[in-house]
Amino acid sequence: MKAVRLHAQWNPRPEYSPGPKDIEGKACWLGSKVWKDPQVAVEDVPVPTLSQPTDVLVKVRACGVCGSDVHMAQCDEKNYILYPGLTGFPVTLGHEFSGEVVEAGPQALNRRTGKPFEVGEPVTAEEMLWCGRCRPCADGFPNHCENLHELGFDVDGAFAEYLVVDSKYLWSLQELAEVYPGEKVFLAGSLVEPTSVAYNACIERGGGIRPGDSVVILGGGPIGLAACAVLKRAGAVNVILSEPSEVRREMARQIGVDIAFDPTKDKFSEVVLEQTNGLGAKLYLEASGVPHIVWKDIEDCIWNARGINATVVVVARADASIPLSGEVFQVRRAQIVGSQGHSGHGTFPRVISLMAAGMDVTKAISKTVSFDQIPEHIHCLQTDKNLVKVTALNQ
Repeated sequence: MKAVRLHAQWNPRPEYSPGPKDIEGKACWLGSKVWKDPQVAVEDVPVPTLSQPTDVLVKVRACGVCGSDVHMAQCDEKNYILYPGLTGFPVTLGHEFSGEVVEAGPQALNRRTGKPFEVGEPVTAEEMLWCGRCRPCADGFPNHCENLHELGFDVDGAFAEYLVVDSKYLWSLQELAEVYPGEKVFLAGSLVEPTSVAYNACIERGGGIRPGDSVVILGGGPIGLAACAVLKRAGAVNVILSEPSEVRREMARQIGVDIAFDPTKDKFSEVVLEQTNGLGAKLYLEASGVPHIVWKDIEDCIWNARGINATVVVVARADASIPLSGEVFQVRRAQIVGSQGHSGHGTFPRVISLMAAGMDVTKAISKTVSFDQIPEHIHCLQTDKNLVKVTALNQ
């Protein structure tokens, strides 16, 4: 079968010493510190087979190109990849996917029905492959599993015709199939994973909001736009998006954003404080990936707002330091939290139910392509900020 694969060279930066979880030449938890000269290509690989009774063979029908895919293939000035997280190459990319069940092991149970998966069932999956045995998993934090693997990062992912996934990570999309007819269920299903990342960031890690609160999203990429949709559904009275691209701002308006402005033309703090009657926002989501650039604007808002108790959630992955002023957060009783992943806490089934109830995030899809067009679009997305979500379809 055909698969989109990424190769890179293991060459640790001089100042970096591989940690105890790194595997020499194969995998690193801080990818941007060791991997150089990435190359993406379509290759022939064997069709995967079931290896344990809980496995499910899935025919991939749709898979979105994530910013992580782009940054794994994108280099800094020294040709190291930009993505800072867990990576292991070579690997088949792709993790924002949906598909249909082809074969299921005898112990692969559908959590929607409590029965075995049926052939043809539309499904999606978590990309965080948590073990369920380590201390973070036992404490209820699977996104921070000590033995974590990730689909499309260090385990072969979904930019392929077929994929095998353990059923404990698999979720039925039958609920969506009742709303999105025919092949549209697969487009919607491919957005469950990134929307779950946004849900985890805003609701689980950020603590959510109360109806009537104001929120600010920095960055109108797929995670930022999904967060706008989730927070509007959660009752935000003002969903404010800071985004330089007019194309992305218009998409945000279609999804339900109240105010979308260009921070390169309008002063960030003035817009936010004006729209919130001087109170500021309850939640600020850093989804731009350039925290070192936007952080001063966030602090200005928190410092000058009449309201207190703001939460800043950092969800975008970036190997960059934040110019933090502790005094601002002390005096204004504010807090910063980091967010990674999407697993646990009922996030996936809740997002699927939200989408089935009318939260349509498919409006964020800019373009659909074939699987053999993925490499060129991974490179195109490095510079074209008017493309929000590119999704590959497999007939």
